[in-house]
Amino acid sequence: MFTIIKREINSFFSSTIGYLVIGVFLVINGLFLWVFSGNYNILDAGFTDLSPFFELAPWVLLFLIPAVCMRAFSDEMKMGTLELLLTKPISLKQIVLGKYFGAVILILIALIPTILYVFTISELGNPAGNWDVGSTIGSYIGLLFLVFAYTSIGIFSSTFSQNQIVAFIISVFLCFVLYYGFDGFSSSSFNISDLGMKAHFDSVARGVLDTRDLIYFISITVFFIALTVLKLKQK
Repeated sequence: MFTIIKREINSFFSSTIGYLVIGVFLVINGLFLWVFSGNYNILDAGFTDLSPFFELAPWVLLFLIPAVCMRAFSDEMKMGTLELLLTKPISLKQIVLGKYFGAVILILIALIPTILYVFTISELGNPAGNWDVGSTIGSYIGLLFLVFAYTSIGIFSSTFSQNQIVAFIISVFLCFVLYYGFDGFSSSSFNISDLGMKAHFDSVARGVLDTRDLIYFISITVFFIALTVLKLKQK
């Protein structure tokens, strides 16, 4: 499995994909948080809070993670190397997990520089260091589990077609439905928002780690990884 992970990371950074993913993520967040005027601009808010970043990041990742994952298996099928990969002395489960963790590591590398935002709002606080530590740590934990779930969906979607664009569209659609779809269709008489990832992400972001939220994200992740293994068994 570690060979697959290393292979995936090397493939990301041997081309422009890895650098492009990290660059696009940081530039988009940076522009909305510090340059563009609007609800997400921290400087316009008048108080030191990273909540705009944690409101924006899930939507940016909703497109970015499918872009990273769309080539995972669709490219293997297109190049005819999937059959060769399946004949290697490694289980199908290890292949899937290798692809999965390779993509997760790339996304986590893109998230690491955002820690600079924490130091920035800490210095901007009045007095310096006056910021909500618990909420920020909880939001980062929620974002971490959201990355796990999004990536599992992206890897699963890449098994549907040799066309990477098709895999990308399927992944974005599934991520959108599971993140916002249930919340969007929820009403006072028909509340299904708890079935969506947004409700659980918001819950963790408040700084309270409820085991129900963590179990939810772990279940989503394991479910789509298992579906990926089952889908590849049919190949």
